[in-house]
Amino acid sequence: MKTEIVSFDSKEAIKALQDGEVIAFPTETVYGLGCIYNSKAAFDRLVAAKRRPPDKPFTLMGGNNFNFADFAILDEGAKRVIAKFVPGPLTLLLKPRPGLPFHVTLNSPAIGIRIAGMEKLRSFIDKVGSPLLVPSANKSGEPPLMEAKAVKEVFEGEIPYVIDYPSGKSLPSTIVDLSNGEPKLIRQGELDFQAVLKAYKGE
Repeated sequence: MKTEIVSFDSKEAIKALQDGEVIAFPTETVYGLGCIYNSKAAFDRLVAAKRRPPDKPFTLMGGNNFNFADFAILDEGAKRVIAKFVPGPLTLLLKPRPGLPFHVTLNSPAIGIRIAGMEKLRSFIDKVGSPLLVPSANKSGEPPLMEAKAVKEVFEGEIPYVIDYPSGKSLPSTIVDLSNGEPKLIRQGELDFQAVLKAYKGE
């Protein structure tokens, strides 16, 4: 397999995702890898490319048409946080709805969901027609990548396409756990946790 650098307009990249392949693309933070969420074969390819343990769930990333309530159980605080900060550089850990594919939750009590602040990426995911499972575009334990050329060098021959478009900042998304009714900071990124906490509490 040859890894090609393409644009967000690439019909081939969209079809590759629909067919269960893994591709790389920019977000408003760092580059990500992605595959459709509801294919176990695609999940296995993502695990192999990422070099990540297969028992660690991936974040679910949606487009403009994504509905959180289809995938997670939301309390009023979570709804306020989503209304204020989504889309944006925030990953929320929420209680998953029953019936999701096993490889999406891996029996975890929480599912990570993110809607990127980059409009081109959200529109691209809408064209794919499915939310994606998305980690950062790097091998496990290595630093996140910021440019298409660097991603191509690392994943050459392992993924068919890398979308070339400026990514945002080297800081990844802030991760906040809202699955237990009390916000907990998992990773401080670009978005300040205290702002998320205030929104959750309705302050």
